[in-house]
Amino acid sequence: MSFVNFFRNTVRSLGVHTAVVALMCANGLQAAEVSSSKYSVIAADKGHVVRYDKTGKAEWEFKGAGSAHCLKQLPNGNLLTQLSWTHIVELNPAGEIVWEYDSGKMNGNEGKRIEVHAFQRLDNGLTMIVENGVGRIIEVDRDGVIKHSTAFKVSKPNAHRDCRQARKLENGNYLLCHEGDGRVTEYSPSGEIVWDYNIPLFGKEPAQGHGPEAWGNQCYNALRLTNGNTLIATGNGHSVIEVTPKKEIVWHLAQHDLPGITLAWITSLEVLPGGNMILGNCHAGPDNPQLIEVNRDKKVVWTFKDFDLLGDATAASATVGVDGVLR
Repeated sequence: MSFVNFFRNTVRSLGVHTAVVALMCANGLQAAEVSSSKYSVIAADKGHVVRYDKTGKAEWEFKGAGSAHCLKQLPNGNLLTQLSWTHIVELNPAGEIVWEYDSGKMNGNEGKRIEVHAFQRLDNGLTMIVENGVGRIIEVDRDGVIKHSTAFKVSKPNAHRDCRQARKLENGNYLLCHEGDGRVTEYSPSGEIVWDYNIPLFGKEPAQGHGPEAWGNQCYNALRLTNGNTLIATGNGHSVIEVTPKKEIVWHLAQHDLPGITLAWITSLEVLPGGNMILGNCHAGPDNPQLIEVNRDKKVVWTFKDFDLLGDATAASATVGVDGVLR
């Protein structure tokens, strides 16, 4: 396919003027480095989103996204991502915006400092959005009407660090990663804290930075496993830990546990049906893969790396077309 630009018509159903979007064929570009032909991948960095086939070949790029910390491949084939820290969009396969919501302008947020790093399309069709800066979790319908709102709690509100990733759980509660506070918290729909876990520093003093030299408890991602435990990507803790409801660590993948790989800021997190995990390894530098599949024995199964179209700030990524993935 030759280079193609798709210019969408102005969408005014929400009263928001949407930026022009370009979707480009990526054929002929250098392929990503993959250790095996296992997974299609979609990832975001450098202001755009790229989709790769199983061999690591770039299939298309979506230009127009700002920094993206979240992307969701929807069952209908569309993609839920963001154009900016406040502007969430749903794109169809042609690159056309079919739905949008701007937390910086809607439902009382005009003029406030807002950032959104977490969102999720729910089974009932509503979209959950975590609004940093005003401290609320909202669920909105296709018209942008808030159908439910829950307040969350942080010690020092900060629009950039209040929350990284978040999910609505099957029990109806919300699981939030409070990066600035270094804790993972489960909230009831009414805002009650029902479970709270402070990320440990394992006896080390915090160190500034984003790469492998940094150290801290700035958690980025968390999944509630079917056994009731919580799997946590510890961000600049360079690790993944599994924690029981009683807050006991029962599994720990540390920074140098994988031969030949150094872990840095652990961001995206998936659990495959067989139990293997795929981790996002952000800010680790070009000598390290950006995605890593590892099993429970801490053996590397598959890796992905592309420092051509992507770079050292690949914080949002996911495998595509794999059934039964917890993400």
